[in-house]
Amino acid sequence: MRILLTNDDGFEAPGLRLLERVAATLSDDVWTVAPDQEQSGASRALTLSMPVRVRERGEHRFSVAGTPTDCVRIAVLDLMAEGRPDLILSGINRGQNVGEDLGLSGTVAAAVQGAALGVRSMALSQAIGSFEYGYQEDWSSSTNLAADLITQLLSEPLPASSVMNINFPACRSKDVAGIAITRQGFHEQSCAKVERRTAPRGGVYFWMCFHEAMPLPETAGTDVAALHDAYVSVTPLLTDLTDHGVAERLGSYALGPPSKAKPRRSAPETRARTP
Repeated sequence: MRILLTNDDGFEAPGLRLLERVAATLSDDVWTVAPDQEQSGASRALTLSMPVRVRERGEHRFSVAGTPTDCVRIAVLDLMAEGRPDLILSGINRGQNVGEDLGLSGTVAAAVQGAALGVRSMALSQAIGSFEYGYQEDWSSSTNLAADLITQLLSEPLPASSVMNINFPACRSKDVAGIAITRQGFHEQSCAKVERRTAPRGGVYFWMCFHEAMPLPETAGTDVAALHDAYVSVTPLLTDLTDHGVAERLGSYALGPPSKAKPRRSAPETRARTP
C-alpha cells in the first residue's frame, strides 16, 4: 500500500512526525508532501495566481510553498504520478476539527481533495484540552489508537468519495471511552473574535482569534458530543455539498419558468451621411 501524508500545521509540525510513525507501521511505501508553513484555516484554497515551489526534504519527503490542497494535487498529479497513492492521511492536526470547523479546516480539505481525485482519504485530528480536560496537550490517544483504527476502516468496502474525519479526544488513551460513528455537530460560536491593533507606524491590522467559551449542550450522536464524552469520533463526509432535503422540497413547489424580461430597445441605427 502506497500512502501519502500531508497536513495543514506545516512540514515541521509534531503531529505530522507522529503520523509518519503511524504510517510506517502500515506500509514501507510512505510519502510526505506537506506545506512548508502553517496553513491552518486555509480550507480548500488552491493557489492559482502565483507559482508553487516544492523543496525536496529527503527520500519521498517534500515541503510545498502552498496550501494543503496544493500539496495533494502536486503529489497525486505529479510527484507520485507513476504510482498514485492508495491512501491519503491528513494530520495529525493539533486541535479538533468538528462542527463548523470542517468548513475552515485545511486538514479536512486535504482529505476532501484526495477523495475528489479518487483516492481513499482520511483526516485525523487530536483534540487539545477540549472541554473539561483543561488546556493541555496529550497525544497518547492518537499515538496508541490511530494505526488500529485506520486498519479497521480500510477493511470496510467504502467508496473513495467518502472521507473519514477522525478526532481523538483530549485525554489519555486509557481513558478513551470507545469509538463512535458520528455526524457533524455544532458548537459555541461566541468564542470567535476579531482583535483590532494599531501598527507602530500607524494603520490598523487584525488578528483572527478565539477566546474561551462554554460549549453549547450537544445532541447525542454528533462529533462534538463524542469528544466531550471522551470517544474517538469518526464522521463520514461526502464531497457532495448539495442539501438534498431542501432540493427535494424546492422541487415540489410550482415555481414555474423564469419570467421573461422585456426586450431592451435597440439603439437607433446610425448611418453615415453622404456628402
